[in-house]
Amino acid sequence: MEPPARLGATFTVEYSFVVRFTSGAFDPDNELLADVVEVAGGPAKLLVVLDADVVARRPELPEQVRRYAQRHASRITLVADPIVLGGGERLKDEPEHVRRLLRALYDHRIDRHSYLLALGGGALLDVAGYAAAVAHRGVRLIRMPTTVLAQADSGVGVKNGVNAFATKNFVGTFAPPVAVINDESLLSTLPDRDWRAGLSEVVKVALLGDGDLFDELERLAPALMDRDADAMSAMVRRSAQIHLSHIVNSGDAFERTSARPLDFGHWSAHKLETLSDHRLRHGEAVAIGLALDCTYAELAGILGHDDRERVVALLHALQLPLCAPELSDPRLLDGLREFREHLGGELTIALIDGIGSGIVVHEIDHSLIRRAIAILLEHEVAERV
Repeated sequence: MEPPARLGATFTVEYSFVVRFTSGAFDPDNELLADVVEVAGGPAKLLVVLDADVVARRPELPEQVRRYAQRHASRITLVADPIVLGGGERLKDEPEHVRRLLRALYDHRIDRHSYLLALGGGALLDVAGYAAAVAHRGVRLIRMPTTVLAQADSGVGVKNGVNAFATKNFVGTFAPPVAVINDESLLSTLPDRDWRAGLSEVVKVALLGDGDLFDELERLAPALMDRDADAMSAMVRRSAQIHLSHIVNSGDAFERTSARPLDFGHWSAHKLETLSDHRLRHGEAVAIGLALDCTYAELAGILGHDDRERVVALLHALQLPLCAPELSDPRLLDGLREFREHLGGELTIALIDGIGSGIVVHEIDHSLIRRAIAILLEHEVAERV
């Protein structure tokens, strides 16, 4: 019999993870983490990596991790003292951090039935997630986000990435964690700047598809700026729910097409982060990106003036920036090309045509973008006078 000239197969891989909310995850009597890592046949091996910025604010954290593992020794074997890595976006620029984690995973024999727990902001979660995804082609990852942005957005997702060739997230994987634990008590020691910055991602998802959430953000803005924990918890949980729903129901969790609605405001945000040498937080850059794209949408006749003004007013009420000097850098428009190249296919940019109503466009008028930039720069000058 002649061998077939062509073979083909289609198969589906099922992924499952749960986002859990708690407070005091390392309190000895809190069973959540122990329940997550419990495996048949004995205690699970666990390696922990901590964000240095979090440890600086909570120096007791490494000892809390050790004591928690001791208390739950029948279910958890902490294979080494927690590793502490520097936080912030620069972490993703330096390959040695990934190599250090891979070496630790190798040295401590972390296999596919063991766990890496990453506690920190979005950059630390990205680095640890990438290392976990490529070690043994995938070891079990638990994310414990510690910022508003990570708990509301980036920690609830399937992507991991590090920067290369001056390009954000050029190297990365699609690899869901086995669990996300949002410990809301960790937000209490955030600097004000990081408390505010993460709210831009909540604004983003509200603009794309939840007008009621946008109304709630307007109502709660004063409480959020007063660091009301209950108000923040409500916003984080709603945003995480929307993100998880999009991953599950979009039909494109691994972004095989050119559409990426949840990256509304991000084509310029990613470029602004690079141009500012990461002076701008990701959430701050996203806020500017939202203001820019909404201003562009108004100029293009897509978005009404009143809706654009509501967006600007909310960002202002949340003390988020609308402008940065890097907006005037001619290289900003390179962000459109880089965004298209990152996705592949045709240019696909998310915009809104109303509060809570997202759309996509495949062409951007550069002259209108420049006018939108000029409007934001003029607004910034007027605010300073």
